Amino acid sequence: MSQVQFYLINTESVSNTGLSLLEDLACKLATESFRKGQKVLLWCEDKTQAERLDEALWQQDLETFVPHNLAGELTQYPTPVELAWEGKRNSQCRDIVINLCPVVPDFINGFNQAIDFVPTDETAKALARERYKHYRQLGWQLSTHQI
Repeated sequence: MSQVQFYLINTESVSNTGLSLLEDLACKLATESFRKGQKVLLWCEDKTQAERLDEALWQQDLETFVPHNLAGELTQYPTPVELAWEGKRNSQCRDIVINLCPVVPDFINGFNQAIDFVPTDETAKALARERYKHYRQLGWQLSTHQI
C-alpha cells in the first residue's frame, strides 16, 4: 500500500543553512532516504528553489554528501537524488517523492512513498489539508510526525 508521511513544521524561521526549516528538513530527509538505499525525487516549487536546495546539498560535509543533480543536467549515471520542478522532470523511476509544492504532483501514482509537509502559515496549512484529503482519496496510508 502506498504511504505518505506528513511532517508538521512548528516554526517559519530560517535554519543556519539559509534555507527555510521546511527546505532544510527536506534535504535531511533526502539524505536519510539515500542512506537507506532509496532513490529520491525532491519535487520543488520552481527552478529557484531547486537551485537553492542543490547548492545546500553541495555544501554538506563529505560524510553526509548526497549524489544529486538538477533535472535536465547531463550525467553519465543517474544520481540517487534528483531535484525537479514543473515542466522539468526526468522519467527515471524513483522510490520516494519529497513534495515541496502546494499541490499533490499529478504523477504521484508512480510512487509508493511520499513525504509532505504542513507549515505554520495558515494559507499553506489549508493547502496541506487539501493534499492530505487528496492522498486519502487515492487510498494512501497516512501518518503525521511532529517536528
